[in-house]
Amino acid sequence: MKFNQKIISALVVLVVLLLIGTVYFHQVEEWSYVDSFYFSTMTLTTVGYGDFTPTTDYSKIFTSFYAIFGIGAMLYIIGTIIGKFVFRQEKRFEHLISRLHIRKGAKIKEIKKSQ
Repeated sequence: MKFNQKIISALVVLVVLLLIGTVYFHQVEEWSYVDSFYFSTMTLTTVGYGDFTPTTDYSKIFTSFYAIFGIGAMLYIIGTIIGKFVFRQEKRFEHLISRLHIRKGAKIKEIKKSQ
């Protein structure tokens, strides 16, 4: 799977998770959509300010599984982006090294010709 496809699929999963969390907390905890989205985002990013907390047993159980799967999705997205960045840096480094070897090889040939 290509990098762009990985990012798009991971972002789709993230949006779906945010929607599920937002709707769930709005319905069960009776928070506003903004507060529900805020809590979902804070949970998935592991920030967790603590200004909102689930009050029902069902919400606590849901939040536990939501955090496990959601944090996994966030780590996948971050890992994919960092992996692409590292891959690009490796390619740049390899290109730089190959250019240095070409220059070094040309200088060695020039020195040998002059001897």
